[in-house]
Amino acid sequence: MSEASRVYQHFREIFGGEPRTRTGRPGRVRTRDTSGSEPFTPGRDPKPLADSIDSLSTQLGWNGPLSQHDVLASWADIAGDETARHSEPIAIEGGVLQVRCESTAWATQLRMMRTQILTEITTRFPGAGVDMIRFQGPDAPTWKRGPRSVPGRGPRDTYG
Repeated sequence: MSEASRVYQHFREIFGGEPRTRTGRPGRVRTRDTSGSEPFTPGRDPKPLADSIDSLSTQLGWNGPLSQHDVLASWADIAGDETARHSEPIAIEGGVLQVRCESTAWATQLRMMRTQILTEITTRFPGAGVDMIRFQGPDAPTWKRGPRSVPGRGPRDTYG
C-alpha cells in the first residue's frame, strides 16, 4: 500500500465515512442525462446582461424602488437645469415626491408647474408610483437656542 493510500485511509477513519467500493459491471460506461444541456438546443443562446438584470429586478420586486431612484437622479432632466439648481428632490414616500426649494418664491413657482412636472414623471417613469408632488420652502429659523433666546412663550417675547 502506498503512502498516499495510507493517508487517505487514515483520514477516512478519522473523519468518518466508509471506503468506496465499486459497484456495477466492469467496463460499463455511465451515460449522463444531457437533457437541457446539449449545445445548439433552443434556449441556450447567450442573453444580453441588461435583459438578465431586468428579469432579476422584476423577480425580486425592485422595479418600483429603482424607478424611484431614477426619478431622484434625473431631476435636472425632468424639471430643467435652471429649476434643478434651485430645488432638490428629497424622497418619495407613499407616492408623494418631496422637493425642497431654495426659497419660497421657487416653491411657489414649482407649485404652478406641478402638473407639467408630474406628467413628465408619469410618462418617463411609470413604475415609480409618484402620484403627488409636495414642494417645501427653506426651513424657518428657530429661536429656541442662541444668545438672544429667553424662556417663555417663544419668538414673540424677543421683540418689543
